This record gives sequence, structure tokens and C-alpha cells, in this order.
Amino acid sequence: QVQLVESGGGSVRAGGSLRLSCVVSGDTSRRSCMAWFRQAPGKEREGVAHIYQTSGTTLYADSVKGRFTISQDNAKNTVYLQMNSLKPEDTAMYYCAANRCIGLTPLVARMYNFWGQGTQVTVSS
Repeated sequence: QVQLVESGGGSVRAGGSLRLSCVVSGDTSRRSCMAWFRQAPGKEREGVAHIYQTSGTTLYADSVKGRFTISQDNAKNTVYLQMNSLKPEDTAMYYCAANRCIGLTPLVARMYNFWGQGTQVTVSS
């Protein structure tokens, strides 16, 4: 099993920044791919950033490219999402997700087996 615990959400004004953290524990073979998703009320869960833990290769949704950065600190078993130039439309519950990389299509929610409880991000105009 894999356990994921997110933190770092909050309320900011448009143009501000936040850094989300996801502390990961459990079977390392099942969390070789990590991602951040978000879900706003009434909308589907959207993948925003993905990282291949072995290579460090990252992928981003077009909506956040150039503003968000996913990174990892393997010594701390933590994956981060640095969010800059935040917009009101970034308001959502943000979730950390994990799974093995084999056969995984990045940023597709059903591909990830393990999820955290989420952390709320609210951006006001």
C-alpha cells in the first residue's frame, strides 16, 4: 500500500503563490509515478502535473504550464507543487496521486491507484 498526505493549501489573492506538499510512505514499487490533480465543485478531476520519480521527467496540463512546477525530495519522501501567478480559476481541492509507471497514461485520474485526502486552494480576485 501507499499513503499520501497533502498539506500547504490556503487562500491567496490572484497573482500570489502557494507550495503544496505531499508526504509519501509505503511500497516504493507502487509509487514510481506521482501526480497532482485538482477538482473544483461541479467539475471533473483534472490532472495538472506529473513526475516520473526515477528520471525526474515532468509533464504539465496546458492550463498550468509555465506557472506550476512539480518537484520531489527523495530524502524527505515528499513531492511538491509550486504554484505561481495563481488565478481564481485555480481554485479547487488539490490531490496527490501515485501508481506504478508501467502502463500508466499521465494525468488521467483512473490510472492512479493511490490518493491523498486533498488540500483546498482558494484564489480570490
